[in-house]
Amino acid sequence: MAKRIQIARHGGPEELQWVDFEPGEPHADEVQVANKAIGINYIDTYVRSGLYPAPTLPSGIGTEAAGVVIRVGSDVTAIKPGDRVVYAQSPLGAYSEVHNVHQDKVALLPDAISFEQAAASFLKGLTVHYLLRQTYEVQPDEIFLFHAAAGGVGLIACQWAKALGAHLIGTVGSAEKALLAKERGAWATINYREEDIARRVSELTNGNKVRVVYDSVGKATWEASLDCLQRRGLMVSFGNASGPVTGVNLAILNQKGSLYLTRPSLNGYITTRDELQRASNDLFSMIASGAIKVEVPENQRFPLREAQRAHSTLESRSTQGSSLLIPD
Repeated sequence: MAKRIQIARHGGPEELQWVDFEPGEPHADEVQVANKAIGINYIDTYVRSGLYPAPTLPSGIGTEAAGVVIRVGSDVTAIKPGDRVVYAQSPLGAYSEVHNVHQDKVALLPDAISFEQAAASFLKGLTVHYLLRQTYEVQPDEIFLFHAAAGGVGLIACQWAKALGAHLIGTVGSAEKALLAKERGAWATINYREEDIARRVSELTNGNKVRVVYDSVGKATWEASLDCLQRRGLMVSFGNASGPVTGVNLAILNQKGSLYLTRPSLNGYITTRDELQRASNDLFSMIASGAIKVEVPENQRFPLREAQRAHSTLESRSTQGSSLLIPD
């Protein structure tokens, strides 16, 4: 018997329940991981609320963690008990002491990277990897806009952009967050509570605007994001922190300059173990070299049993960077 967080119905943070469960034996193609650190991602709040509903209820929640393999299925050959690993894209249930994960979703973790570093950066880092290197390949000296630059994904994007020699303009909600984003490599910041985003982007680019906007905020920034784009620019909508964009008339893309729009997700970019390993190696190399620093504030490390408080804090938009759940 082990402990996990589960939801019996969709709703607010109060629906996150601390319960006993039986993880069962791993299937032939699975590994069983004793989680040491668990990543908290905004998409977890979508699952909990029902925006991205769980297939069945009751359900576990969470898809990312790092830990030690304790059992492997009969068909698993590349991973063995005792291996340090990290995973994302797992079946719902990573908010747990023990979790069974398909072998193709698991990456071996280099000794140079801690469990907490891995759980705080894996899903977010893989997201930044596909955004900046595949959805649109950002070039050296290119200026682009990235919303929520002081969030978990945003801080990694700031550092990755700097390593590429690109110029990231990041939106933030406070002077404190602006300072943090600049410290991590943002070229410029825009406080969306005090400044007009589109006007400021135009000023920073001498009226040229940008070729690409990365937007995980959604409803609140949709039109401003479009107004920041050059003719035939690309709007990358990869999240809905302020709520989903609905009721869109696609003619607006024509009206604002024959714009392109994409709604990517990690599942569209990493579908095989080889793709996972290549992207993971790129991320681990960036962390090991110091190009990307992964730091979790002490007040954003929560005991696993306090997932309710963790979600409430995340949704208050008062966090900076990544947050973690730590099993007892």
